[in-house]
Amino acid sequence: MLMRTDPFRELDRLAQQVLGTAARPAAMPMDAWREDQEFVVAFDLPGVDVDSVELDVERNVLTVKAERPDPAGRDTELIASERPRGVFSRQLILGDTLDAENVKATYDAGVLTLRIPVAEKAKPRKIDIETKGAKQEIAA
Repeated sequence: MLMRTDPFRELDRLAQQVLGTAARPAAMPMDAWREDQEFVVAFDLPGVDVDSVELDVERNVLTVKAERPDPAGRDTELIASERPRGVFSRQLILGDTLDAENVKATYDAGVLTLRIPVAEKAKPRKIDIETKGAKQEIAA
């Protein structure tokens, strides 16, 4: 039987495993949603020690950095190596309506969860309208 190999196809497959695709990053997939008055972002970080996770906020950019060590020793021969390892980083641009000063983070069972509250200035509020005779409240 004659088998034809395509080295470029193998290179594409390897690149997708290591780097992921735009739709599904290999190292740090995430989900994001809104709950009441805060945004929640969850990152999958299986096999990552919580001490290797770093969170930084600079201006409106939130950076998550984590390291997954190589489980095999130096003198071992890997039979299969598909799990990404090393240092991974991901950045989120936070809108002006989010309170970047009060981000809360929890780590449980390999999932890093960030809770980012909505800024006070972005919350709905009532505005009083003054008239010559009496005050009225109108919802904003």
